[in-house]
Amino acid sequence: MRIYRKDYTPPAFSVDAVDLSFELDPVATLVKATLQIRRNPDAVERSSALELQGDELELRSARLDGRPLDSARFEADSQSLRIEDVPDRFELETEVVIHPEANTKLMGLYTSNGMFCTQCEAEGFRRITYYLDRPDVMSRFRTRIEADRTKYPILLSNGNRVAHGELPHNRHWVQWEDPFRKPSYLFALVAGDLVCHRGSFTTASGRKVALEIWVEPENIDKCEHALDSLKAAMKWDEDTYGLEYDLDVYMIVAVNDFNMGAMENKGLNIFNSKYVLAKPSTATDDDYEAIEGVVAHEYFHNWTGNRVTCRDWFQLTLKEGLTVFRDQEFSADMTSRPVKRIQDVTRLRTAQFAEDAGPFAHPIRPESYVEMSNFYTATVYEKGAEVVRLYQTLLGKDGFRKGLRHYLQEHDGCAVTCDDFRHAMAEANGVDLSQLERWYSQAGTPLVRAEEAWDEPSRTYSLELTQSLRAMPDQPPSLPLPIPLRFGLLGPDGSDIAGTARMLHLNEAEQIFTYRDLPARPVASIARGFSAPIKVDIDRSRADLAFLMAHDSDAFNRWEAGQELAKRVLLDLVARSSSSSAEVLEVDRLLIGAFGQVLSDPSLDGSIKELTLTLPSEELLAQALDAVDPEAVHRVRERVIREIASSLHDDWMETYERHAHGSDAIEKIEIDRRRIKNRALRYLVALETPETIELAVAQLRGATGMTDYEAAMTCLVDVDSPSTEDAIAEFYARWNRDPVVLDKWFRMQAMSSAETAFDRVVALSKHPDFTLTNPNRARSLLHAFAAGNPVGFHRSDGKAYRFIAEKTLELDAMNPQVAARLVSCFNQWKRYEPGRRALMRAELERVAAHPGLSADVSEIVERALAP
Repeated sequence: MRIYRKDYTPPAFSVDAVDLSFELDPVATLVKATLQIRRNPDAVERSSALELQGDELELRSARLDGRPLDSARFEADSQSLRIEDVPDRFELETEVVIHPEANTKLMGLYTSNGMFCTQCEAEGFRRITYYLDRPDVMSRFRTRIEADRTKYPILLSNGNRVAHGELPHNRHWVQWEDPFRKPSYLFALVAGDLVCHRGSFTTASGRKVALEIWVEPENIDKCEHALDSLKAAMKWDEDTYGLEYDLDVYMIVAVNDFNMGAMENKGLNIFNSKYVLAKPSTATDDDYEAIEGVVAHEYFHNWTGNRVTCRDWFQLTLKEGLTVFRDQEFSADMTSRPVKRIQDVTRLRTAQFAEDAGPFAHPIRPESYVEMSNFYTATVYEKGAEVVRLYQTLLGKDGFRKGLRHYLQEHDGCAVTCDDFRHAMAEANGVDLSQLERWYSQAGTPLVRAEEAWDEPSRTYSLELTQSLRAMPDQPPSLPLPIPLRFGLLGPDGSDIAGTARMLHLNEAEQIFTYRDLPARPVASIARGFSAPIKVDIDRSRADLAFLMAHDSDAFNRWEAGQELAKRVLLDLVARSSSSSAEVLEVDRLLIGAFGQVLSDPSLDGSIKELTLTLPSEELLAQALDAVDPEAVHRVRERVIREIASSLHDDWMETYERHAHGSDAIEKIEIDRRRIKNRALRYLVALETPETIELAVAQLRGATGMTDYEAAMTCLVDVDSPSTEDAIAEFYARWNRDPVVLDKWFRMQAMSSAETAFDRVVALSKHPDFTLTNPNRARSLLHAFAAGNPVGFHRSDGKAYRFIAEKTLELDAMNPQVAARLVSCFNQWKRYEPGRRALMRAELERVAAHPGLSADVSEIVERALAP
């Protein structure tokens, strides 16, 4: 059933308090719920009946105000409970049985590696007990957990621990109370044999908060970075926005089996293990930064998501887009602002721009859905964050801070909408932000066409900007968006021309901006810092791009110019490769010279150099093509890599050797060193000479940190060499007992560009350590291959399509959320050349016709196949 935002109505009833009691057993857990319910005075219509949602529940008993319900008065099945003729205020008690061990969907209460844990967002709480499972029903929760003391010595839930005791038969109990009202999706429970890495944080007001990271005993030495990240996030939120934590304890639990990255349950965050566990020998520099960002993201949700939550799931970007923006700003302050901005924009363009161009395009605030879990998307999260960034761009940092604090003060303890956020920002700053609403309601990536004109006699430069959005099915014509563009003009010496750097506000369909009395014809730098989530189309010469790459004062646009230059060279070669072998096509020496200049530039740190010297990915190149031939794109990109490697061989070798030695410390200077060193290694190994392959082998054998170890391994899995098999065997022998690291082993092989990659993936799907029941393991092999290996997935014989479709159907019977993510890899099928297009369509039709297909997968496939 499709649900529409326009049909929202307030709930007929409110739940003031929830008392939960769990008698934990993996096979059959008894859940007792006592709900204090009253009619909602804001309800549109008065209902005589109470309807509660459920999912795979077994009702044992129900009592209303202490009396057993007459069977004639209620209807119940595994999916719902309806009670007729309820009073205006009453107490409802229910007892249900659930089966955590059999819960392969990993929603609600389930078991993972011998422990109990929960995931309730978006609609998992109804798999625990009957409830008004919607985010605008906010209540205070009290939770009592009872379990076997030996198997489950640690019993955790939201809020503060208020009581505990012993029971007969080696059982014990703990009671938790959360003093803050919250929706059911923020409920959490964990029980298991865990150990705690403890710390504390003293808030700005002087209150001491206990910090606890709970993990399995063998992982206790991998928690310090997560703890440090949490402390840094708490301090940053106080310094930046004046927001303090509000409970006595903040807990994080690491779980191996988890559908998401992490979950911000009030006071008890449940994390995918990969975003908690780290030490230099097991985690890369990128892993460390990801952990820091995700820990911060979930902590920041305490205010932007928990204290103030979303009224309905259509408003998901209200909490997620805002909190992604906050974690991006935090990470930029903790690491390097230019590097972080480039990384975030690359992620946005790779995933979200493709989403905007495909069948699943939707606004950051969707208008309808069938299965809400399908809308935890790059659009809602990453584009949502860019829309929030627009507020800061328009209001300034001080104005944004003032607006955010006003929003939180006005709506503390409430479930609100994106409009409420926009109104609060406008009200606090005394400005009109009504046009920003269009960013919430219009789908697609805006295209800004820039036309330049230079009049030599008057020395006048003019820039005509035109904005447009592609037409979307069943949507009205788009209206002009407010698009702020940071802008500057560079003179012949490469410096900014005085007085030209400013913000251009493109608020209409077409506008012209003029600069007079300039000293010379300028080169324009548009959308500095990626000031809006748009595409810019401007005719530039390759020489101008090289000039900007060398001189632009904006670090992001220097990188952008290099990416655009490389993309033009690559796409030109792709266009010509149909009539010539990729190996005989000549690579523009301007690109090679520009890369050499960056490589030798002492003013650039290693991280910026590494990003600038990385060619646009095959996925990004494919977005620029009307009929994608992935083999041609791959051949050309590999050809250019080899040419850059060969032409700059001595420079790459000197760079590698100069940066070869250092420590494994997680410090900026060492991270910068490792990044440029490993980019040099990547180029050198692409030459596939015995000398360069031996560099990777030696690094693999000598590495003490995972960053260098994984970099060498990634190089070796791409080449045809006996050393490849040795490296794969050595990695497995060393790390097969560490699930998080072993996921890397599967992922690197899945993403190998070697011709044998598909056969290897099929073989790995039968490996004893591979299982579809663990989302991380399934993603590390199947999704990594389908989404991260274009040339392997898009084999011309269609065998990989058939394999992924079959695995999608297998997964769908266990975990529809993971299956839906996997089948989404077919979403761009219409953009490929006719042969592959027909093969992908056939697999989508086969999946669509499968009996018993979940709503999750069905929604994705139906939209992909729609005309």
